[in-house]
Amino acid sequence: METTTNPNWFHGSKVRLAAAIQQDAQTLAAYTEDYDYMRNLDTDYAVPQTVAEAGPKSAKMENGVEFMLRTIDEDRLIGFVALHSIEWNNQAAKLSIGIGKAKDRGKGYGSDALQIILRYAFHELNLNRVGLEVISYNEVAYHAYKKAGFIEEGRKRAAVLRGGKAYDLILMSMLRDEWESKIQD
Repeated sequence: METTTNPNWFHGSKVRLAAAIQQDAQTLAAYTEDYDYMRNLDTDYAVPQTVAEAGPKSAKMENGVEFMLRTIDEDRLIGFVALHSIEWNNQAAKLSIGIGKAKDRGKGYGSDALQIILRYAFHELNLNRVGLEVISYNEVAYHAYKKAGFIEEGRKRAAVLRGGKAYDLILMSMLRDEWESKIQD
């Protein structure tokens, strides 16, 4: 039961952070067959993955944590969010997030997940900095990160080559005090 003194910090208004279950492997593998999903996810080349390759991982991974994103209303898997490459001595991590199907994008699931994972990063893991990288053509994600409070730190010029064209890789971050002042507004 959720109370104001002891909230369930794995729950947002639209999604919740959940551990992966074996049945998720098929869904995760299917996401990798969507070229748009793969080309927006990271800078690696897009290639579909098998069920074994895409299958669920332990929520606790070396120097990071990964959660599946499930809808509150239907308990349906829609994607993942992870804090990885954690440098405990620097209280810093990198963030990755993916919403698997196009029909689930633009519905506020990603924004809700960002708020949950940032609260987790700053309050549970006691981090001071969460950074990320976004490819310049992924304008929807860029604006979602800006809306969440991430600040653009710089760009790696022409760092991503796709379809014969070069794109910048935008570096963004949020610090704990920036996040805390944003949630108090």
